[in-house]
Amino acid sequence: FCRSPPVMVAGGRVLVVPCLQQIQRISLNTLTLNVRSEKVYTRHGVPISVTGIAQVKIQGQNKEMLAAACQMFLGKSESEIAQIALETLEGHQRAIMAHMTVEEIYKDRQKFSEQVFNVASSDLVNMGISVVSYTLKDIHDDQDYLHSLGKGRTAQVQRDARVGEAEAKRDAGIREARARQEQVSAQLLSETAMAQAQRDFQVQQALCDTAVNARKAQADLAYQLQVARMKQQIEEQRAQVLVVERAQQVQLQEHEIGRRERELEATVRKPAEAERYRLERLAEAERLQMMMQAEAEAEAMRVTGAARAAAVAARARAEAAQTAAKAEAFGQYQEAAVVDMVLQRLPQVAEAVAQPLLGTRRVTLVAGGSGDIGVSRLPGEILDVVTRLPTAVETLTGVSVTQATQKKPECKA
Repeated sequence: FCRSPPVMVAGGRVLVVPCLQQIQRISLNTLTLNVRSEKVYTRHGVPISVTGIAQVKIQGQNKEMLAAACQMFLGKSESEIAQIALETLEGHQRAIMAHMTVEEIYKDRQKFSEQVFNVASSDLVNMGISVVSYTLKDIHDDQDYLHSLGKGRTAQVQRDARVGEAEAKRDAGIREARARQEQVSAQLLSETAMAQAQRDFQVQQALCDTAVNARKAQADLAYQLQVARMKQQIEEQRAQVLVVERAQQVQLQEHEIGRRERELEATVRKPAEAERYRLERLAEAERLQMMMQAEAEAEAMRVTGAARAAAVAARARAEAAQTAAKAEAFGQYQEAAVVDMVLQRLPQVAEAVAQPLLGTRRVTLVAGGSGDIGVSRLPGEILDVVTRLPTAVETLTGVSVTQATQKKPECKA
């Protein structure tokens, strides 16, 4: 194993035996380099500064270039590889600047970029690095040399521009004059042609107007005739429509009359007949009821009259018997009977005395010098009237109620 050649794997995997084999890595990424060459003297001794952009990369697909890169850069970092490539590109860029003039570099940047690309590529290939691209980014100097070149070219361009402008104005004036002349000629020809065309147009217009007016008059007459015919047809159709409408209205009215008769029959006549029949039945029932009631009242009056007559007769007989009994009692007891009758009528007399007071709404009492005062005096006045009654009886009948009541009844053996 110690004498075997190294194995190079680009973008893959490999099995490493520890303690017997060793692995080292190298970056295959594309590197962007900013190549700056400050104040480099060109072939005419003019110092200028140039900045270029280069893209470089270690080729992993080419085994010879990969082997060369491994021999040159194995164990180095990506920044160290970029620095080596940058210094190489800068040296070639400076060398090419020294062999060219400022005008060549400024005017033909493509040529300068191709020379740097070709020279640097042939040198970096030996290191296993390929130049992907190179572009000139900027050219400037501190002596205003490039600005002076621009001024001369600018003055020349401005001079050529002024000369060209004057020539253009001259040619434009000549062409403008010719154009105006041609315009006037064309305008005169155009106006002549327009006048002739206008005359022909007016003649044709007059002929056309005559024909048009004649046709228009004919069309107006035909239109009026057609309008009259259409109006006549419309009037006839309108009359027919009115006849049809009137016939339909008559039919509708007949249908409406029939419907109203049926409605009247259903809603008025039949209910009226039913109501009349009901009223007749009610009147008949009421008449029968009144007849029966009159008969019942007559029977009741007859029975009641008979009962009243019997009652009156019985009462008359009772009163006659009572009167006879009272007469007999009066004959036997004389004063005692009179007293008894007076005592029986005494409450009725008191009621009759007090009866006027029941309808009295307001009573005014005038008190004397002594006795009760106010409402409490009213019962006393009534009792005073009642106590005077025995005196009035004695005056009328000659019987003293007080003496009669004080006598003791005699007992007969």
